[in-house]
Formats: sequence, C-alpha cells, structure tokens
Amino acid sequence: MSDAMPSPAAVFQSFTAYQQTAAMRAAVELDVFTAIAQGATTAAELARSCGASERGLRILCDRLVVDRFLSKDGNRYGLSPTASMFLDRRSAAYVGGSITFLTSPTIVDAFARLTDAVRRGGTALDHEGTLGPDATVWVDFARAMKGLAGVTAELVANLLGADAADRPWKVLDVAAGHGMFGISIARQHPRAEVVALDWAPVLAVAEENARAAGVADRVRSLPGDAFKTDLGSGYDLVLLPNFLHHFDAPTCEQFLRRVHTALASGGRAVAVEFIPNDDRTSPPDAATFALVMLATTPAGDAFTYAEYDAMFRGAGFARTVLHELPLPPQRVVIAER
Repeated sequence: MSDAMPSPAAVFQSFTAYQQTAAMRAAVELDVFTAIAQGATTAAELARSCGASERGLRILCDRLVVDRFLSKDGNRYGLSPTASMFLDRRSAAYVGGSITFLTSPTIVDAFARLTDAVRRGGTALDHEGTLGPDATVWVDFARAMKGLAGVTAELVANLLGADAADRPWKVLDVAAGHGMFGISIARQHPRAEVVALDWAPVLAVAEENARAAGVADRVRSLPGDAFKTDLGSGYDLVLLPNFLHHFDAPTCEQFLRRVHTALASGGRAVAVEFIPNDDRTSPPDAATFALVMLATTPAGDAFTYAEYDAMFRGAGFARTVLHELPLPPQRVVIAER
C-alpha cells in the first residue's frame, strides 16, 4: 500500500482543461505550427509570420511546450512529431481544422448545459439537439472535419478492397457530410458510382470536395432526411460513417431495415463508429464519446460491438464483423446482407 499523500493536481488539470483547448485553437488560428515548420522558430520570427505580438507568441508557445506539442532549445521552438504530422497545414494528415467544429458555439453550449443533460438523460439544447435540419453546425462539421475524415476514409476504402474490385460498385453514403468516405472509394475504384445523402446545404461541401478530388462525375447528391428520403436500391455498399451513434438502438435498427432493403444480394453495410469495449470505459476515446452524445443528442450513445451486432441482426443482416483500423480511435462494423 502506498503512503503517498493524494494530490489535487489532477483535479485542477481537469478544471482548467479548457485552457489547453483555447491555446490549441489560438495556435491553429494563427497557424503557429505551420510557421515553425517553415522556419520561424523564435517568438520574434513567429510574431512577424503570424501577425501577432512577440510577447503573445512567447507565452502561447511556452504553454504548447508544456503540453508537448512543441519543443524548446534556448529561444527556438520546434514541432513535436505529432504536431509535425497533424498540425502543419502542409501535411496530408493535417487535422487542425477540426478544432473549428469541436469548439463551435453549438458544441460548447451543449457542454455548458451538461448538468441539465445529465438530469434529463439527453441534450439540454432543445428537443432535437444537433439533429435538426436547420443545424448549421453540420455545414461547419463538413468543412472542419474533412482532413481528419479523409485519413479515416482512405483506411476504410483500403479495408473494403476498393482498389482491387473487379466489377462496378454502386455505393450509398448516408449522412455524407464532407463526402470523404464515398469520395475515397471513388478515387480508389474507377468504376464506383456514389450517391451522397444529406441535407442540401451540407451536400454543397461534399460536392466541392468531389470536384477537388476529380470524381464529381461519379458522385451524385441526394438531398433530404435519411429517415424519410427514398434511398433507392441495388447498392453494393451502404456507408454509415458516424451516423448511428446519434440515435437510440430501436431507431438505429429501424433505419438499418431500410438499409437492408436498399442493398443488393450480398451487399454490405459499413458503420464507422466510436465503439467502446463491453466495460464502456475503454478504449478512452470511444468510451468518452458517449458523453458527447449525451450533451448533443436526445438519445444517442457510444454503442458496443455486441449492441451493433444485435441491431444489424435485428434488421435482417446475416452476420457482422468488427474491424480495427490502423489509426484509432474509430472501428468499423461490416454487416453482410
């Protein structure tokens, strides 16, 4: 048994965690990480490059050193390997833009009302939370999360064997958002045709991304509510990236019955999700995602694989397989019709 005196340090780190978030947002908005990568490594050089005060950059960068996103040698700053890969805007794996969505007023307000959400058992924003058709947060999401989603989408396309497919694929991308999951398949498989389903304002972002990727001629928009719009039929794949977690299990199973009907014989449904282990406390990123759903949706959750398996089987699917991705935290459930 340890005789060490308990310390309140972890408590106060939790109380002030918002300060780390604010520092990261400021660094992304000022493009500090890219500036350092391009050779502006002192506070004075960064001040000129980023258009901010030397004092401000010194204090901000010192905080980022403490948080291990930067290193410091004398008065010169450097990028950590993590910052170099994910926070330098020139990197193909850049994810800095995602902080715009993750700290958007709607999301921050949802967490500011978390006490009420815990009392209610669902979001305290309003009766729909972030799920209403007028929720502009999803346009913000589509623009901000493109980089991070693009990395995951390529991994999913690899998992599905898109580049090795020997026949045409007809693909439905549900709640397409930025469209990167369908776009990645279209890029890897030259005979894939993708239907992107989402609300019209959000699909405008997916259309921009499809044009930029050179696959706009094979990505068709289907605007509307996923629960009410005719999905069509004969699909080889129905993509469900980060969709099912917004609803309770009965609603998910009801929707999956529609997906089952929309698939061709032998077709596959592909759910990309934060999936905790049965203990619901591991792995950390998947486990803590349940709190995001509590804060922002009426009944969403981070479901376990066993729960997803039950949903898919209840909807008529023959079997499901859980797949790990090389880059956590998301996992993939592939269900066969």
